Amino acid sequence: MNGWRPVLLAAALVLRAGADSQAQVQWSQDEVRAIAAHGPWPPQATVDPSNRASGKPAAIALGERLFNDVRLSGDDGMSCATCHQAARNWSDGRVRARGRVELDRRTPSLWNVGQGNWFGWDGAADSLWAQSLRPIIEPRELAGSAGRIAGLLRGDPTLGCFYRRAFGAMPGDDDEAVLVDAAKALAAFQETLTSPRTAFDDFRDALLAGDGERAARYPAAAQRGLKIFIGAGNCNACHFGPRFTNGEFGDVGIPYFVRPGEVDPGRLGGLAKLTASPFNRLGRYSDDRSGASALRTRHVRRLHANFGEFRVPGLRQLGVIGPYMHNGHLATLRDVVRHYSEVSPDRLHSDGVPLVRPLGLSDNDQADLVAFLRSLSVDPPPRPAPTAECGAG
Repeated sequence: MNGWRPVLLAAALVLRAGADSQAQVQWSQDEVRAIAAHGPWPPQATVDPSNRASGKPAAIALGERLFNDVRLSGDDGMSCATCHQAARNWSDGRVRARGRVELDRRTPSLWNVGQGNWFGWDGAADSLWAQSLRPIIEPRELAGSAGRIAGLLRGDPTLGCFYRRAFGAMPGDDDEAVLVDAAKALAAFQETLTSPRTAFDDFRDALLAGDGERAARYPAAAQRGLKIFIGAGNCNACHFGPRFTNGEFGDVGIPYFVRPGEVDPGRLGGLAKLTASPFNRLGRYSDDRSGASALRTRHVRRLHANFGEFRVPGLRQLGVIGPYMHNGHLATLRDVVRHYSEVSPDRLHSDGVPLVRPLGLSDNDQADLVAFLRSLSVDPPPRPAPTAECGAG
């Protein structure tokens, strides 16, 4: 606490000093602490101990190629990039994802996906590599198979070269092990998808540095929206930390019927899939021999309160990855803010402790909150071209 005091006092002084040039939002010490908790950005790179390919350049190169390769699918008709499009911020802009059929949920963005603990809208995977494997063999999506993926890696010289550099010799008679390695390479690539710094990050850092001139560049509407976000709106109860998410699950009052007589159970169903999966962190394919990274999986419990809960998404790049909610139920950010302003407690369908309540925001407050949320997005720089070919060796 004492270490914060000089920074907090400097921030207060510099904001007062800048008040003549622009009407400034005033921040209390508690508010500055709350703002500070949403950074720094970008985060330090981490390695997944359950994935021996994590962070390896050869695995990243292999994963990027596989990500864009339609040969992963059963009919050479789709790749991961069909739905997770770089030009659309690693989503597809559709209300519902489309594989071989239209699915019940929206395609999530892959920005910052490597920093999560649970994956998929329902958390049915406890690692990014397990989540990457699932759509490959899912009949409604790519409808591939272990034999098909193993055959591709054995038959394509470039892919085979990157595979050997990342994993060593390829198993000659274990197609499932090769499939898992392919998924681990896909995860290694996706771990590199860190969203850019934003106007909010510049403001946060300026606030902590006591740089009033720099802090004043952050629009006043976004500052007012930030004050609502960390204050009356209590949005940071779930959307906290540098990624603006707790990485867990919540019921926010979105309808759960996917068609007459059929519901999406959300986290309740995801936990059933997680515990039954041979690819979870407790299984033989995890590379974490200590088992430390499997503690969450070992101790998680399936409760009826999980019904209708879905993963709390991160808010970075939020302004450019609509529509919103797990099923694309809301079209715009203004719709999202209006939903939380007007949500009826009767719409909450789990029996857990509700975190959502109607905020009752005025039109001006809603506009300010939208301005803040938009400040968490920025046009990303062009991606570099993939490494050309894998040389001999």
